[in-house]
Amino acid sequence: MDWKRSLRDRLAARSAPKKSEQELKDEEMELFTKYYMEWKGGRKSGNTSYMNIPRFYYRLPAEDEVLLQKLREESRAVFLQRKSRELLDNEELQNLWFLLDKHQTSPMIGEEAMINYENFLKVGEKAGPKCKQFFTAKIFAKLLHNDPYGRISIMQFFNYVMRKVWLHQTRIGLSLYDVAGQGYLRESDLENYILELIPTLPQLDGLEKSFYSFYVCTAVRKFFFFLDPLRTGKIKIQDILACSFLDDLLELRDEELSKESQETNWFSAPSALRVYGQYLNLDKDHNGMLSKEELSRYGTGTLTNVFLDRVFQECLTYDGEMDYKTYLDFVLALENRKEPAALQYIFKLLDIENKGYLNVFSLNYFFRAIQEQMKIHGQEPVSFQDVKDEIFDMVKPKDPYKISLQDLINSSQGDTVTSILIDLNGFWTYENREVLVASDNDNTADVDDT
Repeated sequence: MDWKRSLRDRLAARSAPKKSEQELKDEEMELFTKYYMEWKGGRKSGNTSYMNIPRFYYRLPAEDEVLLQKLREESRAVFLQRKSRELLDNEELQNLWFLLDKHQTSPMIGEEAMINYENFLKVGEKAGPKCKQFFTAKIFAKLLHNDPYGRISIMQFFNYVMRKVWLHQTRIGLSLYDVAGQGYLRESDLENYILELIPTLPQLDGLEKSFYSFYVCTAVRKFFFFLDPLRTGKIKIQDILACSFLDDLLELRDEELSKESQETNWFSAPSALRVYGQYLNLDKDHNGMLSKEELSRYGTGTLTNVFLDRVFQECLTYDGEMDYKTYLDFVLALENRKEPAALQYIFKLLDIENKGYLNVFSLNYFFRAIQEQMKIHGQEPVSFQDVKDEIFDMVKPKDPYKISLQDLINSSQGDTVTSILIDLNGFWTYENREVLVASDNDNTADVDDT
């Protein structure tokens, strides 16, 4: 009977030993694993398209994984060498020029040789596989201007190719110093690049090796001041290539570079020696650092004490004194006041309340120091209300009571406004601008008469 079997099973179950908690957990895990694998296997057999997705994340080796780091460096070096071999060398560029010249299409425009699209394609077929990327309809159309015969300038096309090759060569050269392989250079990476570049620049032959470290610091600061506004300590290689700084640096390869070009080039030997010489002249106690009193003699010596106080409050100092690197940022800001990066530097100093804008209180706070300097020099102080109205008229901010950094940049008057607020000489130049313009015109007229 069923009730007898049921009773017998219950009595058997009571007499059987109970499973421990761990055994129950193990049994549960075993069943879970069994059912999960069955489910996963059934799902896998239904759709395997996910297996075609390529791996897109590769973990960077940790500091203690020396072998993996070395492997990564070697593989990157091999990759960059292969990319370098894909570029046109000097002989191939000369051959390209020969083919372009041979297939030029008459008539010439003055002394400029031209080529039509048909001959352009012929040159592309003969120039070799490395040149194939340059002989496209898109590039031809890009260089096509107003020629009545539908041709492009051979010289313009060749310069285009040269520029592309130079950009790729430079990118590969910079990438060799990208230790992390992430497309950016740290300060130490860029320092190594410029240090090893010095012997290839004839204009720097006269520099003593003892000055190399100061020269490298001077050169690197310009890159980081303008290309790293958030002060992250790294710059994208793309940004380095896009700016003109590398052009200025590599301009020093020209052995016949004019004196005027050297004076205006931040990376030239005379410019670097000028900046470093100024620093040494300001350092009266020869301790290698600048105090606020020493920095007050910078330029014409007319920067206000209020502004200098803000410099030492906001900028990195060591026991209240400024080192050469911080000084370079200061010089770059004051010598390039039209540039957004320089205005950002000065704006941060003027924004005493750290509100992200300048109001009447901020302007008055700094202009009072200008008024005090005017009294010291025996001049009648100018009314702040007049200056305030002129500043707001120049800037034309979106908010009539607040001047933001973007307002200063958009107005194209940021250099004038900041000069009025921080430098007595700058304010005097602004106040007497009409007299100075008239004086310049008179001098020009005198020269023309002679």
